[in-house]
Amino acid sequence: MTAFSSWGTGRRAAAALGAVSLGLVTLSACEKPTPLATVTAGKDTVTAEAACYDDGKVLGDLAASDKKAQAEFTKCLTTEPKKTLTVHPGEKLRLGVEPDVAEDGWIALSNNSPITNVSKQTYQVVASADQLFVNQQTRSLADSTVVSVVATKGGKYTGVWNVKLKRAES
Repeated sequence: MTAFSSWGTGRRAAAALGAVSLGLVTLSACEKPTPLATVTAGKDTVTAEAACYDDGKVLGDLAASDKKAQAEFTKCLTTEPKKTLTVHPGEKLRLGVEPDVAEDGWIALSNNSPITNVSKQTYQVVASADQLFVNQQTRSLADSTVVSVVATKGGKYTGVWNVKLKRAES
């Protein structure tokens, strides 16, 4: 009877060892999830994945004079947004980032122009989203615009998130 009980104990130990090994392999394969940016207008919210991001590493210089570096940043800013948010006249636009992104600072852009200051807070508010739809050259209203959230680190950028804003009919 002891032969069978020791054989059962050995099998249980081997099974436990296998489960622990599999768990460690699974954990080592897990990557830290990419941070998200959140944009809210009124009661509607969208959460966007990054157009460009590499685990918080510096991707380029915000004021690069190098044409290749400028092209990379422009590519990030012009990546087609996967999320669209409808904005009604007079609504505030609330922008949010995760604490890891806010730690080094971030700024929001629309049409490549800043709409917020660089902040280390997790959220910022644009008092009236209406201004974002005004074409500064023609002074006409656009039907949509793109807001880009840019994570910064000492004058360089570490990530870009894009959300399309659609102007609601008044």
